[in-house]
Amino acid sequence: VQLQACGGGLVQAGGSLRLFCAASGRTSARYHMGWFRQPVGKEREFVSLVSWNGDSTYYADSVKARFTISRDNAKNTVYLQMNSLKPEDTAVYYCAVSQTPLYRLRFKSPDDYDYWGQGTLVTVSS
Repeated sequence: VQLQACGGGLVQAGGSLRLFCAASGRTSARYHMGWFRQPVGKEREFVSLVSWNGDSTYYADSVKARFTISRDNAKNTVYLQMNSLKPEDTAVYYCAVSQTPLYRLRFKSPDDYDYWGQGTLVTVSS
């Protein structure tokens, strides 16, 4: 499975960006798609997850009410709409796929994801 993440860039605080990540290759029918981010010098952290059918979404407390995750299964693509961006949102953003059943998925743990994209840099200036 290959994941291609795009949409990063430079934006001023308060602005918006939309990330998207397309999956290709062989996957199980039910795979969940998530976003993590890694600021420079820090560990990778969970941002958001959408379940395989789009019915369930999860967010880190730091992005709730500002970020919205969605997916289009016809295009095998996940989106992350980021509004009201803050300088502390600056990081490399990675999309990831997990084929673990949702009831067993530790969605905040990078170890529970099977495939990763290459990352896209988001820089928020103050």
